[in-house]
Order: sequence, then structure tokens, then C-alpha cells
Amino acid sequence: MKNTRYPNLVEFEVSGPYALFSDPVLRIGGEKCTYQVPTYEALKGILMSVYWKPTLQWYIDKVRIMNAIQMEVKGIRPIKYHGGNDLAYYTYLKDCRYQVQAHFEWNENRPELSGDRNENKHHEIAKKMIRKGGRRDIFLGTRECQGYVEPCVFHEGAGAYDQTPMLAFGLMYHGITYADEAYSSETAGHMTANFWYPVMENGVITFPKPQDCPLHKVLRPMDMKKFGEEQQNFSGLAEFRG
Repeated sequence: MKNTRYPNLVEFEVSGPYALFSDPVLRIGGEKCTYQVPTYEALKGILMSVYWKPTLQWYIDKVRIMNAIQMEVKGIRPIKYHGGNDLAYYTYLKDCRYQVQAHFEWNENRPELSGDRNENKHHEIAKKMIRKGGRRDIFLGTRECQGYVEPCVFHEGAGAYDQTPMLAFGLMYHGITYADEAYSSETAGHMTANFWYPVMENGVITFPKPQDCPLHKVLRPMDMKKFGEEQQNFSGLAEFRG
């Protein structure tokens, strides 16, 4: 059933041979292990690589797990900070394919860009960029996991978990809210991590908005990058977060 709640809805499929979705706090060093399903932040990052401008905020509504969840362990030789190589084992998801449904809303933290709030323009450009495969390279969690984007109709085609009524994944990293997307006085001027308890129903995970997650952790103070009127018409390539 098509979601008609948001007029600027976009739908796309992202796929790749490998993926590594994890809490960035656990990526400092050593061995890395993926979550079983994509994080909100990873899917949002994919959509921002497809099309993004500071005027708007992308919200991931749903993800549909199309292929069976499989994992593969690889021996990796990462570079040490002070030179040389180390040996670590990374656990990746393999043969990944997901359908994603998302929408955008205006970033109320940037009133200086209110003149760029043309919903039809941004919606049409976003759909065009999905058809083109995105403006930037697509990655499934980490740079070594190349991904590919194409349009789709959400719920179209058979998925591996269509007949699985419910599957819970426990406490999971949802994403990071940066200062320019702060949703409350507590998160304004800070970087905040959000956590939640995802549940998959018949292959579909429905995401809450960051502010609706049950757990939040303020990480550190953070300044918001400023944009002036002269930058409103720049390509999203030039306006990506610094």
C-alpha cells in the first residue's frame, strides 16, 4: 500500500555485495561487527549522497529487508595510526538488498534559507537523482561496501521475510543528530546519539523520527555551519556539511 501521508515521498532500492552497519562508537579500532539490519543513520546517509541541501532534512520512514540476512567474516589488515598494519576480523552482511521509503521536511534551524523552500523543485530533483544512481558514491555503512541505488515501488516484489510476523533486534543505534538538525533545547548546539528497539514486521522496519527515540545521549558541543543567501542556489555538492 502506498504511503500518501507525505507529498514529497521518495522510494528507492539500494543493494550491494557487502554491508557493515554498526554503532560508530565501536569503530574506533579493533574488530568490527555489523548489525543484522541497516541503521537509520546509514540509510539517511545513502539518501544524502543521492541528493541533499541544507534547506531540508531527510527522514527515513521504512526499510524492507529483501534478501535473507547472511553474514561473512573477513580477515582485514587495517593500517595502524602510528604506522604498520594490524590484523582484525570484520563481520559483514552479504548479498544485501533493501527497499527504502523516505520524505523530507524543511530544516527549521535554517530560517536564512527559507527562500529555497520550493517543495516541488527539491522533490523532482531528488527523484531524478535516484534514477541517476545518486550524486555521490553510495556506501552500505562503510566505504569499502559499495552500494547501488535505483527507483522502486515499496512493497513490490517478493521479500525474504514477507511471511515473518515479527522479529525484534534489541537495543540498536538509530543515528546522530547534528547541531543543524537539533530538535529540542537540549540538543541545540550539540551532537546527540539516538538509540531505539527496532522490530521487523513482515520484512518491514518502521523508523521513528530521531526525537521520538526512547534513548538519547548528548556526545559533545557542536557549532552549526552557517549558509548565506548567496549560497542558496549552489549545487548540493558544494553545500554538504563541513
